[in-house]
Amino acid sequence: MAPLADIGSTGYRFTVNLSILFTELPLLERPSAAAAAGFDAVELWWPWVDAPEPDQSDLDALGDALRSAGTQLTGLNFYAGRLPGPDRGALSVPGEESEKFRRNVGVAADFAQRLGCRQFNALYGNRVPGASPEEQDQLALENLAFAARAVDRVGGVLLVEALNSPESPDCPIVSAPAAVDVVDKVNAATGLDNARFLMDLYHLAMNGEDLPQVIADHTARTAHVQIADCPGRGAPGTGELDFPELLGRLKDAGYEGRIGLEYKPGDKPSAGSFDWLPKPLRRSA
Repeated sequence: MAPLADIGSTGYRFTVNLSILFTELPLLERPSAAAAAGFDAVELWWPWVDAPEPDQSDLDALGDALRSAGTQLTGLNFYAGRLPGPDRGALSVPGEESEKFRRNVGVAADFAQRLGCRQFNALYGNRVPGASPEEQDQLALENLAFAARAVDRVGGVLLVEALNSPESPDCPIVSAPAAVDVVDKVNAATGLDNARFLMDLYHLAMNGEDLPQVIADHTARTAHVQIADCPGRGAPGTGELDFPELLGRLKDAGYEGRIGLEYKPGDKPSAGSFDWLPKPLRRSA
């Protein structure tokens, strides 16, 4: 395994997810904490887990906190229920959850556009009693196409990711091929070609997938990459994944985007979990 110090040779810059890191702080304090740790690019799960349409004052306060800290929002999840938690997505769940997803799409797209964010992650929902897999998949395709059209109006990209079956046993999208198949169906339905794969190496490793093969097969359809070590979902160096080697493969395969840090900081404050990453690499340019 290559030493983590070699990660700088890949040339990638990193963005930090403020919905899993810095969560020891209130939401509005996290952008400045990320900036103090050396990051100028951040991403978020939908911050208001019970409110697909939060008060405008809440949206404005978060936007102000991001701008004041000098942090660029680079990725935003649509409403997906409670994350982390058992909900794990909403758009394929008939009834109230998928309706919340639809109501959230325009709110999230407008909020992100004002902040210059152009990547939107849409999480599939769990299989649920009372609806067949075919019915849920049809609903998912309709909602994903709806979201793809909405983000196209703001120059955005719709991301689809695979979760992992040990942690999300009721989610049907638990492999890279399954997620890419959804991407292709959305693009065929809309004709916009703005749906792409979100390659989360932690989830794929938990599924036991061959990561070098995933990179070789699916980088061309990938618009964002997220990492955490496996097992444990900790920082690089706490598990078994060889990140210099994997990111080098991504570079060779032509991936030019950022690398999102979506790991758990462990029993220390989040700011102390970045020792593995040289400060110059924490900035987007």
